[in-house]
Amino acid sequence: MPITPMEVYKLLPKTNCKKCGETTCMSFAFKLINREKTLEECTPLFEEQKYSKQFESLQKLLEPLKNATETGLIVDENLCVGCANCVVVCPVHASEDPHGTGYGLGPTIEDPILRIEDGVVKVINMMKCRRYGKNRVLCVACRENCPSDAIRFLEG
Repeated sequence: MPITPMEVYKLLPKTNCKKCGETTCMSFAFKLINREKTLEECTPLFEEQKYSKQFESLQKLLEPLKNATETGLIVDENLCVGCANCVVVCPVHASEDPHGTGYGLGPTIEDPILRIEDGVVKVINMMKCRRYGKNRVLCVACRENCPSDAIRFLEG
């Protein structure tokens, strides 16, 4: 499940104090999810003891964002079963590696986007992903074919 701005907002102080540089706590919540702001920029969470439980909950909620790539890809290695569906269905892999992933095999190119290592999917070269760069495309082939929901994308 993606982390929503409303989930984050519910745990913020909701004072609209503007200390973070945003006009509202909801705006700050969106920027947290998009990694344009950090939790440390909400100073009331640190200055006031009454927000300590909320701060802990926010840290736990936002933990997956620490591993998100530039495209918003999050791979939860604890959920990955190593099936390689994501590697095989990737449109970039299929077009650049027709004799490897195009036939349902592992990638034969040196710098694939994803590869299975030690039984779990690893991000190797995210810059090749269709979700990256100026002409990005909202591709979700890897996520849609993951039977264990180990692949997610940030949504804000």
